[in-house]
Amino acid sequence: MSDEPTADSLLGGRVRLWQPARGYRAATDPVLLAASVPARPGEAVFDLGCGVGAAALCLAARVPGLALTGLERQPDYAALARRNAAANGADFAVIAGDVAALPADLRARSFAHVLANPPWFADGPAAADPGRAAARHEDRPLALWVDAGTRRLAPGGSLTLIAPAARLGDILRSLDGRMGGITIKPLAARAGRDAGRVIVQARKGARAPLRLCPPLILHAGAAHGRDAPDWTPEAQAILSEAAPLRLAPEPIASQVTRA
Repeated sequence: MSDEPTADSLLGGRVRLWQPARGYRAATDPVLLAASVPARPGEAVFDLGCGVGAAALCLAARVPGLALTGLERQPDYAALARRNAAANGADFAVIAGDVAALPADLRARSFAHVLANPPWFADGPAAADPGRAAARHEDRPLALWVDAGTRRLAPGGSLTLIAPAARLGDILRSLDGRMGGITIKPLAARAGRDAGRVIVQARKGARAPLRLCPPLILHAGAAHGRDAPDWTPEAQAILSEAAPLRLAPEPIASQVTRA
């Protein structure tokens, strides 16, 4: 990182975040990812590829008392994550390491929840900035991220990923035979548009069938008409007020009648 980091905030100021002035900068994705993790106070959570700690710290702001661990292979980003942990008073230990070769102390541990925002692009031109390129263009297969996260889960634990909708097939193939209770939450920019991203959550040892949930619509209206945020009320609550992102609606008791 050639420039001094900038001081930013997420969740309506609940999270203070130092980020590189150039390179990969956290926006809405880590906030949405953190909002979807079903963690409870006192549980251990692992952020695989934590960057500067945005997702982990957003989760800590919503759920008190978590024991958070992050893995980040870029030393400058790991250093900022530690700085951010201290600035937010979070119990967040950041370990320098690679998803392809987890440090021994991590391989000996298990977690109630693992979350990850893996690099999105399997091909195409990489960003000029090395930090942004490493964060967005994979040089470790997506299946490796799923494998590393799955192995670190305790029985019944959840793995939660955010990714482009185009990578959904790759994620499902990686989960096949290893995780159950798979829940898919499409994220669409506006009503009537295709989902650009998905949140995928699965449970270790679960047997429930795959569930495709209604989409979360992020923006209100058919187009952006003014120079101001136009979040839908649900998105606004998640992004600014630390509300949870519930992947599936509450079940409705119903009686099925066969014709």
